[in-house]
Amino acid sequence: MDQLLHQVVNGLATGAIYAVIALALVMNFNSTGHINFAQGEMAMFSTYVAWTLIAMGMPYGVAFVVTVAISFVGGMLLERFVLHRFRNAPLLSVVVVFIALFLGFNAVAGWIWGPVLKDFPSPVSSYKTGTSLVGAHELFVGAVAGAMLLLLYCFFRFTTLGLKMRAVACNQTSSRLVGIRVSWTLALGWGLAAAIGAVAGMLIAPLTFLDPHMMTGILLYAFAAALLGGVDSPPGAVIGGLVVGVAENLLGAYVVGAELKMSVALVIVVLVLVYRPQGILGRVTVRRV
Repeated sequence: MDQLLHQVVNGLATGAIYAVIALALVMNFNSTGHINFAQGEMAMFSTYVAWTLIAMGMPYGVAFVVTVAISFVGGMLLERFVLHRFRNAPLLSVVVVFIALFLGFNAVAGWIWGPVLKDFPSPVSSYKTGTSLVGAHELFVGAVAGAMLLLLYCFFRFTTLGLKMRAVACNQTSSRLVGIRVSWTLALGWGLAAAIGAVAGMLIAPLTFLDPHMMTGILLYAFAAALLGGVDSPPGAVIGGLVVGVAENLLGAYVVGAELKMSVALVIVVLVLVYRPQGILGRVTVRRV
């Protein structure tokens, strides 16, 4: 029973990270109508920036805040100077841009920092939880992810800027008619998604190792979580992330084995696309021909 509880609790902690990345994917989808395949590589690059700042002697908390700020600005600049030019481009062109960003961030990270695995510090590594079910960093991950998701909920629910971003996600034409600057709102959305990805990267790095390919598998799980919850539903991304995290741990431990855990995400993607393409909380779109 303790082993089962351990798998469930760890699955929830890991699922919180998937939920954060899935939320970033949902935000990008709501603003552009496309899935950002480079989201994981952007998070990895931001984590390397944080590692560099910490290696230079900057305290973890300061490096965390500075990295999030840099990622936010970088995401906005990326949307304004690159993605903005492809807003009305064909779907294939947009997909090629995302793939180019994926390869570009991965190659630049390998060129600057090299392919050698690096240890990323945890601010709670010296603390003990007093229980064998969950480690200190897993609790830290759950707390930070939960706090960030709560802040995002309050931001979108109670702030004027958050309401504007929700309006733009629903209907850009109507948003322009009521005076919302859609282009800058989309840039803010990309900046926020990049900052969210940076947080997720810094949370997952102490659990694995820091290298240019660290987020490839994580992005697959997050993609499965976004599809499961609904690619246009932020609450669905949270639910999907937690479900995928627990399912991955339980099936990996008791059914398919640790070597085939990634197949769980692939099975979830296929089942959702076949039986419920809109996901758990996603909207059903009806188009008249």
